[in-house]
Amino acid sequence: MRPTDSPIRLGALFSDSGLTAVVERTQRQAVTMAVEEINAAGGLLGREAVIEAGNSLSDPARARAEAERLLASGVETIFGCYMSSTRRAVLPVVEQRRGLLFYPTLYEGFEYSSHCIYSGAAPNQNSVWLADHMLRRYGTRFYLVGSNYVFPYESNRIMRDYVQSCGGVVVEERYLPLHPSDEDIARVIGDIRRHAPVMVFSTTVGDATTAFYRAYDRAGFDRSTMPIGSLTTGEPELAAMGGDAAEGHLTAAPYFSTIGSPRNARFVAAFRARWGEDAPISANTEAAYFQVHLYAEAVARAGATDVASVRANLPGCAYDAPQGPVRIDGRTHHTVLWPRVGVATARGEFAIVEEAAAAVAPDPYMIDPEPRAWGARALAI
Repeated sequence: MRPTDSPIRLGALFSDSGLTAVVERTQRQAVTMAVEEINAAGGLLGREAVIEAGNSLSDPARARAEAERLLASGVETIFGCYMSSTRRAVLPVVEQRRGLLFYPTLYEGFEYSSHCIYSGAAPNQNSVWLADHMLRRYGTRFYLVGSNYVFPYESNRIMRDYVQSCGGVVVEERYLPLHPSDEDIARVIGDIRRHAPVMVFSTTVGDATTAFYRAYDRAGFDRSTMPIGSLTTGEPELAAMGGDAAEGHLTAAPYFSTIGSPRNARFVAAFRARWGEDAPISANTEAAYFQVHLYAEAVARAGATDVASVRANLPGCAYDAPQGPVRIDGRTHHTVLWPRVGVATARGEFAIVEEAAAAVAPDPYMIDPEPRAWGARALAI
């Protein structure tokens, strides 16, 4: 038996290289900082928390193997995964070994696992907000483009249903390889030009996002009338593509680094003091950070760190996050969050143009039978 003062080992499974490393590196940094804060405050039940790192290389098969390695080594709780394909590869391993995964990324919804906590936005906390904003401000013709994997397909299905329910039309739906060539992107840009004017909804990820936005910039589309709206373009992607390509485009997310609260100011200052004054911070970064503190709250409630005890105490756990107070919904294992819409600036950040007056409960299965009601509920601000 291990001594009671031995460290508590926590897994952190993110990509240090590969397609989505630009985002996942910030998520690893956030988990690291949260663990450091917890240790500075006395640790977990008086014991030090230590991170066991796994590098998924933006590859689902590698992520599964790394999850198996971490769990076989005695790690019980893993914070990690970005792409939905990676989460889906890891979850069966976590479930089989009776572990616990905290997933800090927006995703397509329509999923539940008793062994997973979803701390990123569900579709009713971002997709509906973005669609409604674009419909009211820019028109009713939508062009959908995404990377070729599960999240873009499912996210575009939700977007198509919502847009059509509001009287809009989707003129085209295209998918790019995860590692698109210049020619792949040029064909999509040409097709957008043929269908213009349209609202472009992008679910490209990682390096493909940088390439697509730069090509859109070179094409000369007027962003005051034809901005790209995205759920997957955050501050790390803006930093990678540069201000000229970023300015004027839209993103919906529960968190932006420009939130004007004292709590967020402290978080941003601490993050950049730890990781560099230019370190980008996105909603995925913030979710990776606060989910560790939610875990710590569940451990404190349980008085134990085993998965069964932590899971039993997670429902209702709350934390004063940089985006605003968040809590875990015990019915869905998703998180109550604060939807916002932001417009990218040339400085590589987002100016918030719309936000919730109260936190919005997760609805991962879109149970509400009237899509328009989602927007009406979200826009009661």
